[in-house]
Amino acid sequence: MSANVPDNQDNQEIDLMLISKKISNVFQDFNTFLFRCIRFFVKNAIVILILFAVGLGIGLFIDSNKKTYNHEIIVTPNFGSTDYLYSKINLLQSKINEGDTTFLKEVVGIKRPKTISKIAIKPITDVYKFIENKPENFELIKLMAEDGDVKKIMEDNLTSKNYNFHTVSFSTNKLIIDEEMVQPLLRFFNDSKYYKTLQKEILNNIQVKMSQNDTIISQINGVLSGFSSEVKGTKSDKLVYYNENTQLNDVIKTKDALINEQGNHRVELVGLDKVVKDNSTTINIKNTKSTNGKMKFIFPVLFVLIFILIRFFIAFYKKQSLKEQHVKA
Repeated sequence: MSANVPDNQDNQEIDLMLISKKISNVFQDFNTFLFRCIRFFVKNAIVILILFAVGLGIGLFIDSNKKTYNHEIIVTPNFGSTDYLYSKINLLQSKINEGDTTFLKEVVGIKRPKTISKIAIKPITDVYKFIENKPENFELIKLMAEDGDVKKIMEDNLTSKNYNFHTVSFSTNKLIIDEEMVQPLLRFFNDSKYYKTLQKEILNNIQVKMSQNDTIISQINGVLSGFSSEVKGTKSDKLVYYNENTQLNDVIKTKDALINEQGNHRVELVGLDKVVKDNSTTINIKNTKSTNGKMKFIFPVLFVLIFILIRFFIAFYKKQSLKEQHVKA
């Protein structure tokens, strides 16, 4: 058994030497590669600097001439006009794709139709607003959630179109002003005889309802005023009866509900002055995503890489040609 110990030690020493030699070879190969890289850049420094400068110049030129600006309008489609608004957006995008500048300029009213590159709309997911004061929507969500993922249901096309707020986003290649682009789009969205007629009738119904509520509130005030006068001339032993009069409590609760309803109607009317109500507008957001504004960095690196690849290909081709000549010889 003891005779095998020296052999094991020798084998271990041999293995360590091989490992050490391999590590040394790796470092040597790396040093050789690094030296060749440095020599390549030193040897071709002038060409690389020229290519870098040319790429930088081209990149700056493209960045200065090819700019993209994003714009957003948050809108509320009233009177059930959501599908109508979505169809209008789809029509605009199809006209942009076709390059139909005549339609965009004469029908929509955009003064510089060539500047707009795309337009889209998406709902702003707001579950709480969706179910607020709408028990039927809450029950619908509960029912649909039993058969699937709630998140998918809330983002489903049929559900999302019922949200109050939607974002209309579009892109241009130049800076815009509100009067030249946003206002024509809003006029185009609101150009519907059907929905304008519907708007007129709904607003009239709200005004009638508010007028009736004011009349009822006035009548209740009269009843309460008469009751107050009656209480002042009533003996104290009958005050308990009046305090426990549930009908009087109901009248007071009715008045309170009507006052709240009137307040809701006044707030509601603020957003019903248009078929598609614009709530806020943000324009001229410079798009820096993807390669936008980054060509001054991309082109110099790209030109240098192409040069390196070409030189590598030439060197590889020459090396293989020499090998083939030696083999033939």
